[in-house]
Amino acid sequence: MPLTPLPRPRTRSRTGARPRSRLRLTLVALAGACCLGGLLPAPAAGAAAGGSGGEGGRALQRQLEQLVSTPGGPPGVIVVLQKGGAPRVLRAGVADLETGRPIEPTDHMRIASTAKAFSGAVALRLVQQGALGLDSTIGRTLPKLPRAWRSVTLRQLLNHTSGLPDYSEDPEFVELLQADPRRTFDPRRLLDFVADEPLRFRPGSRYRYSNSDNIAVALMAEAVTRRPYEELLRRIVYRPLDLRRTSLPLGYEMPEPYMRGYAVEPPAPPEDVSEVLSASGVWASGGIVSTPRDMTRFIRGYASGRLTSKAVLREQRRWIEGASEPAGPGRNRAGLGIFRYDTRCGVVLGHTGNFPGYTQLIAATPDGRKSLTVSLTTQVNKALTPGLLERLRAVEENAVCALLGGHRH
Repeated sequence: MPLTPLPRPRTRSRTGARPRSRLRLTLVALAGACCLGGLLPAPAAGAAAGGSGGEGGRALQRQLEQLVSTPGGPPGVIVVLQKGGAPRVLRAGVADLETGRPIEPTDHMRIASTAKAFSGAVALRLVQQGALGLDSTIGRTLPKLPRAWRSVTLRQLLNHTSGLPDYSEDPEFVELLQADPRRTFDPRRLLDFVADEPLRFRPGSRYRYSNSDNIAVALMAEAVTRRPYEELLRRIVYRPLDLRRTSLPLGYEMPEPYMRGYAVEPPAPPEDVSEVLSASGVWASGGIVSTPRDMTRFIRGYASGRLTSKAVLREQRRWIEGASEPAGPGRNRAGLGIFRYDTRCGVVLGHTGNFPGYTQLIAATPDGRKSLTVSLTTQVNKALTPGLLERLRAVEENAVCALLGGHRH
């Protein structure tokens, strides 16, 4: 595939050259080394949170401050809770360690694998319109992809039961990133890295989270509409939901203002990695840039089925055992481009994500009337920081309780 080096970093980036060992660590995490399948129980929870106001909200605020002060914890965290009126914003730490600026709901950030929910939104809208079917196959829609993959369906791609090998784990792909992290990939050729590999298992027989799945979803959407995926996002998702600060770039630069993402590996000081990697290497699987405000709007519309029909929504919510990456709060189960999180205080639907410098959770009640977003300015997952992930999941569950009122539903 054609590969074009990107220009030298801008002076405002302040990222500098990264030590090779630390870069390798973040790339291993980007590759999704920890593919979680099956039932994941809720971690032991910290202090219980009650309603979104009063003691529950104060308890959650204390937990965010404790998370930021934890060794290896994020330099900043922001939580947006919305029940129908004005959103409530809780935050701790800062958006920029150099200036001390606080995080704002309008700050840009890398949304990581929550971008997979966007590809789900595009695909399910096309299903509703009849341009695609959940049983549409790779062989019929994308005949140039490997013949061994031809029986994989859109449904299996959306719920990660396809068996497609994960291109982001491919040694050649990782080597190219290590050699030039800001390299611009042709995102429509990412699956070439694994085109000579067989399926990992018979399609539909098991769950395994794969970044290849959502690349294939976007390519199928392009094939049946003959429109670029970026245009489909604007027409199907951004405009209907009024997402004004959301985009899918191919480069490494972040739009201003943005919360800076950091690699936090004590005893070394936090290192700004906001613009270390090009988004082209993850594209429809994790390349979108957005803000907490836009993500709140997105998940409220997406979880409620506003972008599709009741019939398609029923298909989306056929749950199987499987966890998002990183695991979300409570018990995780997978649907089509969405996950169900069963917590001690009730059920929310959404997605998580992690990328060097950022960790995300977006979730809403099935009717979309109550929502939460949780954004951290460092990467947290089972491969890098398993202890911190369990602590984060407890905080996320307490945020759900703050949203839903702190009692079991």
